[in-house]
Amino acid sequence: MRALTWQGTEKVSVETVPDPTIHEPTDAIVRITSTAICGSDLHLYRVLGPYIDRGDVLGHEPMGIVEAVGSAVTNLKVGDRVVVPFNISCGHCWMCQRGLQSQCETTQVTEYGSGAALFGYTKMYGQVPGGQAEYLRVPHADYGPIVIPDDGTPDDRWLFLSDILPTAWQAVQYADVPEGGTLAVLGLGPVGQFAARIGRHLGYRVLAVDPEQVRRDLGSRHDVETFDLTKDVVAQLVDLTDGRGPDGVVDAVGMEAHGNPLAGFAQRAAGLLPDALAHKAIETAGVDRLAAVHAAIDLVRRGGTVSLSGVYGGMADPMPMMTLFDKQITVREGQCNVKRWIDDIMPLVSDPADPLGTLDLVTHRVPLEDAPHMYEVFQKKQDGCVKVVLEPATA
Repeated sequence: MRALTWQGTEKVSVETVPDPTIHEPTDAIVRITSTAICGSDLHLYRVLGPYIDRGDVLGHEPMGIVEAVGSAVTNLKVGDRVVVPFNISCGHCWMCQRGLQSQCETTQVTEYGSGAALFGYTKMYGQVPGGQAEYLRVPHADYGPIVIPDDGTPDDRWLFLSDILPTAWQAVQYADVPEGGTLAVLGLGPVGQFAARIGRHLGYRVLAVDPEQVRRDLGSRHDVETFDLTKDVVAQLVDLTDGRGPDGVVDAVGMEAHGNPLAGFAQRAAGLLPDALAHKAIETAGVDRLAAVHAAIDLVRRGGTVSLSGVYGGMADPMPMMTLFDKQITVREGQCNVKRWIDDIMPLVSDPADPLGTLDLVTHRVPLEDAPHMYEVFQKKQDGCVKVVLEPATA
């Protein structure tokens, strides 16, 4: 089959690799019809190369058609149309039973002290071949895949159940905004777009910040108040909330380095070291651009909540502990527990009115073979790029 593979820092290519096969009775094989590029994939593209091997298949936002199932899989049948959540969870362990599927005790990567295994996402998360490919082996298919209607509706209506829609839903839930309150969203990439729309759906006033006009325009289409990233934006938003600040702030930015020369240098330097030294540098150093999380802490009202949905990778990033304590701020974060939120989200995704705008996010849809070019376009925010969906030839 053809698959998008990691070949080095800022270098990926589509190669012919072996077709996946059933390994365990709980496996399934899915023929991929649509698979998206996630902002988290850009971390692999640039920063986390020391944890990837050349030839690893990337991607963790796939959906498609079930082609084969293991003998223990009774909830799926060949021909089912499914979305595959990005985290691999068993559904029956202590963590899964408590809605913490991203901490699944069956698939935890204990070698690295990490949570549940993920598709297409480094040795730290199991090094499981990903979904930017024509076919995908799905472990624990007796629990994970989400069966969706095979009714001719576009893939885009369902695809984002794999990651970014439940990630945004969890981010808003974690922000703990009171009824009729105000939510701020920092970053209007795909997760930020959905977080803002979810906030509006729940009846909140939503204030969103992004430096890119095209992303602000997209947010504005969904009744979100948008603001450019200026040096005065925190003060501006505080003024708009009676001088207190929003009740909750979602940081949907994470470990980006552009705009911060020191963080950018640290990330590039770590990526150029031999793997053993790079592991040590990443695991013990502060390598993140923290402008967004610091802005969130400054912005949120006293007694409010900061919800981190953006991924951070440094183990020694400095945090303003005095401010957190003095303002009595709650901070919630973590990998999304996809299956926990599906029952809440599914009625909205199924609604023909499309209240969350799942059909108004994709800016680029290209064949899988064009994936290397689109990684660069997405990383550099060129051509108005907000969300990229890849279509394998078998689709």
